[in-house]
Amino acid sequence: MTDWTLTKTRLLAGIWEGALTGPAGAVPEIVVSHLSSPIEGVEVTEDAAQKRWVVRIPIPAEAISDGVQTLVITEQSSGAFLDRITIIAGDVLADDLLAEIDLLRAELDLLKGAFRRHCSETR
Repeated sequence: MTDWTLTKTRLLAGIWEGALTGPAGAVPEIVVSHLSSPIEGVEVTEDAAQKRWVVRIPIPAEAISDGVQTLVITEQSSGAFLDRITIIAGDVLADDLLAEIDLLRAELDLLKGAFRRHCSETR
């Protein structure tokens, strides 16, 4: 279990931002990786007024590809998992959505048929 808590605040213009809280006096060492490779440009700045740290993670271009891509955020000294950034894009997504829509249509047709049978039987 980690003493750190990371909460996403926004994703804007390719920069993921979050608020990090943890033990008083401790300085976080944040590591972000994609496909086991570290992400460069991660910024962690103290917001003393709010008693938290602000984490800014640039989303690298290589993390934007067809399918599902995951960036893992950990605290280096403890190795604790803090959060993940999941990016879903491309053709795989379109195929998955079309399959889900087809499944929903089929289920709706089953429900309509069952409802019609129920109405005709209760007349």
